[in-house]
Amino acid sequence: MSLTQRLRDDLNQAAKAGDKTRVSVLRFLMANITNAQIAKGKDKPMDDGDIITVIHKQVKQHRESIDAFRKGNRSDLVAKEESELNALLPYLPQQMSREEIITAARKVIEEVEAQGPADKGKVMSKLMAQLKGKAEGAEVSSVVSELLAGL
Repeated sequence: MSLTQRLRDDLNQAAKAGDKTRVSVLRFLMANITNAQIAKGKDKPMDDGDIITVIHKQVKQHRESIDAFRKGNRSDLVAKEESELNALLPYLPQQMSREEIITAARKVIEEVEAQGPADKGKVMSKLMAQLKGKAEGAEVSSVVSELLAGL
């Protein structure tokens, strides 16, 4: 089953169950997927990777909102954003552990023959292409910076 069909099925189930938060989150996600499809062009269909990219953007927005609301002492809005975030997370692939990211980063550092922090761009571009959807960019960047600083 494609991710799009899974989202539609889950939206229908949430609507039948009366889960307003999940219905709202999934409708907003479907609208963003439609907008991404329009931006991509009618000729090129959206695959699961493209949809995961859209989901990642929404997850990132929710996490940023949670941080901002915490700083503003708005626990009511933090709770709302967290419940919406939790509705999105099951649609993302299993995230890599920090150890797995370190292993992949070391391999890429060897491949591109990185000499130090100045080569971070070369390492990140190749590594993020490999880890797309499997790890957060900020976490990968942190690992790469630590590893390159030790060279």
